[in-house]
Amino acid sequence: MAVTVPETIRSSATSGERILFRTLKEYLPDDYIVYFEPEIQGTRPDFVVIGPDLGLIVLEVKDYTRNTLYQLNKDEWTIRDTGGNLHSVKSPLKQARDYVFKINDVLKKDKNLIQTEGKHQFKLKFPYGYGVVFTRLNQKQVLEDGIYSIIDPDSMLTREEIDPDYEEFSEEVLAEKLINMFQVPFRLREPLTYEEINTIRYYLFPEVRIGAEFKEPVPYQDQLLLSLRDIKTMDFHQENMAKQIGDKNRLIRGVAGSGKTIILASRAKMLAKENPNWRILILCYNISLSQNIAQIVRAMALEPDNLFDFHFGDGEIQIQPTPRNIEVRNFHQWLKNDLKMSEGIIDTYIEKLEKGEAIAPKYDAILIDEGQDFEASWLHLVSLCLNPETKALLLVEDRAQTIYPRKRSYLKDTGLDFRGRSKILNINYRNTSQIVNCAWDFFQKNSSLQNKVVVGETEGVEIISPKSTKRKGPEPAILKAESFAKEMHIIARQIQQLHQVRKVPYSEMLILYRVKRTHKADIIGTIQKALQKEGIPATWITENEASKRAFNREEETVKISTIDSSKGLDFQAVFIVKADTMPFPLEKDKEREVSLMYIGMTRAKEYLCISYSGESEFTSYFEEWKEELLTSTREKKAINRK
Repeated sequence: MAVTVPETIRSSATSGERILFRTLKEYLPDDYIVYFEPEIQGTRPDFVVIGPDLGLIVLEVKDYTRNTLYQLNKDEWTIRDTGGNLHSVKSPLKQARDYVFKINDVLKKDKNLIQTEGKHQFKLKFPYGYGVVFTRLNQKQVLEDGIYSIIDPDSMLTREEIDPDYEEFSEEVLAEKLINMFQVPFRLREPLTYEEINTIRYYLFPEVRIGAEFKEPVPYQDQLLLSLRDIKTMDFHQENMAKQIGDKNRLIRGVAGSGKTIILASRAKMLAKENPNWRILILCYNISLSQNIAQIVRAMALEPDNLFDFHFGDGEIQIQPTPRNIEVRNFHQWLKNDLKMSEGIIDTYIEKLEKGEAIAPKYDAILIDEGQDFEASWLHLVSLCLNPETKALLLVEDRAQTIYPRKRSYLKDTGLDFRGRSKILNINYRNTSQIVNCAWDFFQKNSSLQNKVVVGETEGVEIISPKSTKRKGPEPAILKAESFAKEMHIIARQIQQLHQVRKVPYSEMLILYRVKRTHKADIIGTIQKALQKEGIPATWITENEASKRAFNREEETVKISTIDSSKGLDFQAVFIVKADTMPFPLEKDKEREVSLMYIGMTRAKEYLCISYSGESEFTSYFEEWKEELLTSTREKKAINRK
């Protein structure tokens, strides 16, 4: 079964489009991608199919009947509409050809996608083709009406060739007909790689872009070519989610690392592009996350749809500015600066708004990240600031990361109805399978909520079990030291080794702590002293509000943060130090401590180290986990020796 974008076809699609969509989805190979009506450089071809061993093909779909057709030639057709009126349209084959040539012009500008030598120099390294699908005409009718004299049979599919309900339908014939639609057919010696397909997606669909190493285009034998490296895009599930969120109130529940924030930022960019006059607000709870979201939105917005749409002046690349209609705030900053009020008067303010005694700012779209951190009254207030004509509210949450006691029913407490409008993201893309397994095992064995499945107003589960990707990495390191000073000495040496041997940038390392000091230890002071001794640059991002607002993800320093403020962030290597302070004795809610540790563990993309120099309920778990891992490793080695 092929991957389709979107996952399901829109309800307003024609019956013929629905049949073709279903057939391509069910009968093409699993590694094929079928796009329905994708927007590409201002155009919307009906179908674009990408196959690793096939290449790229554009299909133009027509639901014409025999009565529709009046006069035909190779370039222009005169057709009869439902009212009997005649009008001229471009030949459907010419439409498909124009679409594929535009795609070719976009893709052949990347050095990685073209042939740089030989007689086909500067042409795409993979074939491309185009064809027409007549969903209401069969081969006999096409022959009798003389359409074969205008469109070559190899460039055309008729009803019985796309509809499995017909006896004449054949999966093999469908595949052969698609191959024959290539105007300059050649078989790929090697299938397109995952990276090459991602590069194609990166160029054609700006909304899936997460990042890439972008270099100034350079002349290559009289051609100006781009060369992108380290391309990062959404996967197809995330792309589908961002494109199919739909209008009105929407809820997305996703596990840690499922790309919730990326989807939210991409959605904001799409809304800003489609509705340049809209006022769009992105809200979250913590300051550091708001800074990170702002940087993600800015990075996405700075990339032009066409990567050649920039000007070179004085050696610098000038790119289009960040959309001014997107505002990113943490909730309390929004209250203070935009609503000019404090949290204590929210209920009174809501009452005045509902009575028409006060006026609130209006937003055409509001997107909320880490929604589980929001009080019911906060969400109620937000809903009153939403344009009633658009009702475009997106709420993203993960109940397993709840660290604040928020009791609410969306419908009863806020008036927000998400019934039938919720989606679930359960695949963790951020962490390696080793980190996902360790973090989820910790949560299951320490949380009282791990088995709670609640079906309520939102038609979804409260806690979502994560599914890991197949990405592998080292097992999390569990480190016990005699004292916190020795613990930090070892951690500082590990950071240096990762930086020097594994080439992990300092900007990709994070140290997390529960509290900055106890009556026994100056935790922050010890962390900073150990890093300074090893000459490791560091930024304490949670020192105060000013440092949180100055947070720069790309600054080449090791970041130091509370676990609370790390929500929504991720780093290649994460060190949770002084873990014996958890569960924190002064915290009455143990469930919050479990969520905090789970959050901390799932910030790590590749390397996770949990260290301690004392004992606690959590460290006892990690000691047992470490022993079980060692036992399992020894048993596997013994089996391999046999």
